[in-house]
Amino acid sequence: MYRSNGFISFLLRRVTGIALVLYLFTHMWVIGSALQGSQVFDARLAAVQTPFFKFAEVALLAALFYHAFDGLRLLLVNWFKITDYRRSLFYAAFGLAAIMTLAGAVPILVFLVQG
Repeated sequence: MYRSNGFISFLLRRVTGIALVLYLFTHMWVIGSALQGSQVFDARLAAVQTPFFKFAEVALLAALFYHAFDGLRLLLVNWFKITDYRRSLFYAAFGLAAIMTLAGAVPILVFLVQG
């Protein structure tokens, strides 16, 4: 049961949803500091420009793309009743998320290396 595609999809969807919510709070914390003055904003912005946060941005891309493509997969399965292709659609959503994550990670990591 815990190794089925349905369970893995369910688990990844929940984990990526939580990751996106945590990112939203972090984003509001950084942007909201603009109300406290430019020095506070610049300090928080510098804190999120570290290499750790660059890798976290890549993880955020992975979470975003998987969550989006899996949501589209669920819409297809539920609206068009194509339950025979659930496994294939899961792999397609996962593969598309991986490809898009790699495409988005390259500029982020190049920027990290070049400074």
